[in-house]
Amino acid sequence: MWFREARRKLLSMNPFVLLLLLFVGIPLVELYFLIEIGSRIGALPTVFLTVFTAVLGGLLVRAQGFSTAMRVQKVLAKGELPAIEMMEGVALLVAGVVLLLPGFFTDAVGFLLLIPALRRRLILYLLRRARIMTPPQGRKEDRQSHHQAPRIIDGEYRREDD
Repeated sequence: MWFREARRKLLSMNPFVLLLLLFVGIPLVELYFLIEIGSRIGALPTVFLTVFTAVLGGLLVRAQGFSTAMRVQKVLAKGELPAIEMMEGVALLVAGVVLLLPGFFTDAVGFLLLIPALRRRLILYLLRRARIMTPPQGRKEDRQSHHQAPRIIDGEYRREDD
């Protein structure tokens, strides 16, 4: 319950305040985690771990990027619009950027975006939330017939030239 209220307040905030929170809050969280982990495992292992996650993340983003590009080509070959696949490409770009940033919080976000099922659910959620994509309305029979065949309306016409 408190989460919904906090999300509502966050979304109704001034965009400047939201950007300030992002550009100040995230680095502070990263610094906290780097200091905590560094104090527990040492400075050199912490640096090695941040470099390792950046390299591993880069390799995974590259592999999934090629996979997504191939899916885009297959969808285009069918004559369809690869909207979801293009959004997955954007999500992979975001994952690549946050994985290259030093820190454990951004790495966690980046690795979560590399999970294909989670990435697709997040994209579908955002598209529905932005009212770009809406589920079909009506009875269950109407929704099933909507996907089976296009509706054809018979009619006649004549051309009248001036």
